[in-house]
Amino acid sequence: MFQIDLMSRIPIYEQLIEQAEQLILTGILPPGTQLPSVRSLSVQLAVNPNTVQKAYTELDRRGLIVSAAGRGCFVREDVSRRFDFRKQEALERLIAAAQDLSALGMSREEIVQALIGARKEKGEPDL
Repeated sequence: MFQIDLMSRIPIYEQLIEQAEQLILTGILPPGTQLPSVRSLSVQLAVNPNTVQKAYTELDRRGLIVSAAGRGCFVREDVSRRFDFRKQEALERLIAAAQDLSALGMSREEIVQALIGARKEKGEPDL
């Protein structure tokens, strides 16, 4: 489920955070799902347990998981609402960026093509 790239410039704990967010967002880790224990994931990935704990702590801080003492970490039941809030914030930033680009003389079509091009670079389908 989790994989790390030791050659990446992205710290391991950030790779874990990004992967967990993606797994939660896509529903592969639905609400209520228990995450692997810190110990088991650190052994599986051959990384320091503190690295896994740091990722889990950040996921908890972001409100995506909840830690239950003695039971482990679980995807929050209300996680979809948290993503909705983040989507709205991202949309507001996108609108502001589009307005800035428009003020700098970019046409609507150029802005849309720039977005499509950015998605293609990431291997995502067209809008």
